[in-house]
Amino acid sequence: MLGNGSQQKRASDNQSLQKNTPFDSQEQRWLAGGATDIISIMELRRLSILGVGLLGGSLGLAVRRIASEVRIVGYGHRAGSLERAIVLGAIDETTTDARLAVAGADLVVLCTPVGTFDSLLGQIAGALKTGAIVTDVGSTKRAVVELAETRLPAGVHFVGSHPMAGSEKRGVEFSRADLFENATCLLTPTARTNAGALQEIEKFWQRLGMRTLSLSPERHDRQLAAISHLPHALAAALVRMQDESSFELAGKGFWDTTRIASGDAGLWRDIFMDNRENVLEGIDSLKAELEGLAGCLKRADAAGVQAWLEQAARQRDSHHPGSNEVGRPE
Repeated sequence: MLGNGSQQKRASDNQSLQKNTPFDSQEQRWLAGGATDIISIMELRRLSILGVGLLGGSLGLAVRRIASEVRIVGYGHRAGSLERAIVLGAIDETTTDARLAVAGADLVVLCTPVGTFDSLLGQIAGALKTGAIVTDVGSTKRAVVELAETRLPAGVHFVGSHPMAGSEKRGVEFSRADLFENATCLLTPTARTNAGALQEIEKFWQRLGMRTLSLSPERHDRQLAAISHLPHALAAALVRMQDESSFELAGKGFWDTTRIASGDAGLWRDIFMDNRENVLEGIDSLKAELEGLAGCLKRADAAGVQAWLEQAARQRDSHHPGSNEVGRPE
C-alpha cells in the first residue's frame, strides 16, 4: 500500500493549482462513469511498469521508497536494462512479454516512447484485469488518449498523465527515487474518463511528491508544443547551425541552453511527429519573434532591441525568478 506522506500539503497545492487554472468547457466534463470497480491506490499491491528506462526506473524507485510491499513488475526488450533495474531495486521481477507483465496488475504505467503505444496497448488489452487502471508518462496526449480509449476494454480505465520531470540522460542507471518530487504532473481527462480512476491517479502522483493539474488532451498538446517541444527543437537547431570550430569557443551559456539537445532522438522524433501541427505553429510563432528582433537590428533600433530583451526578462522572472547571474555575458 502507498503511504500518506505529506498528502495534506500536496492536496492543498493541487487545490490551488486547480483553482487558479482556467478550463475550457470540455475540461469540466471529466466525471464519466462510477467508481465501484476501481482499484484504490492506497491498496495497490501489484504495479506494472512498461519500459524501464529513466522514468520507469525512477517510478519504481519512488514507489519502492514509500511502499515496500508493492510488487513491481518491469517490462522491456533489453535484458541488460531489466537486470540493471533489478540490481538498483527499481523492480522486483522482469519479463519481455507485455501480456505477462500486466497480468494481475492493479496499476499499469506506460513508460515507453509514445510511438510504441499502439502496438503495446494492442498486446496488453486482453490481459488486463477488470478494475485495473492504466496511465502513462508520455509527452503528447491527444492521440495517446484517443488510442487508449479505443483499444482498452470495458472495465479497464485509462487516465492520461504527463509528469513534468526527466533528464536528457537515458537509461535506468540514471534513475532517481526523488525525480518526481516537487514537480507537476499534468492529467488529461476526457468526457469518457472514469471519475474514480481520475481520483486514484491523482492521488498516486501526489503520493510521489507531485503537484497535479488537469487539462484537456488538446490543450495539453497545444501548450506543451510551445513550452516543452519547441525548446527542444530550438536547442537542436542551435547545435546544428554551428561549424565545428565554434564548439571550442562555447562557454557555459551555450552548453546550458543546448543541454536538452542531447536527449533521446527516437523519443523526440515520436513527440514531434505526434504533435506536429502544434509544433509547426510554434515554429511560426518563433519565426515571428526572431523577425521582430531582426527588424530592430536592420533599423539599428537599439531601444527596440533593449525593449525586446527586457520584455522577455520580465515575463520569465515573473514566473520563475532566477539568480542575478542569469543573462550575464561570459
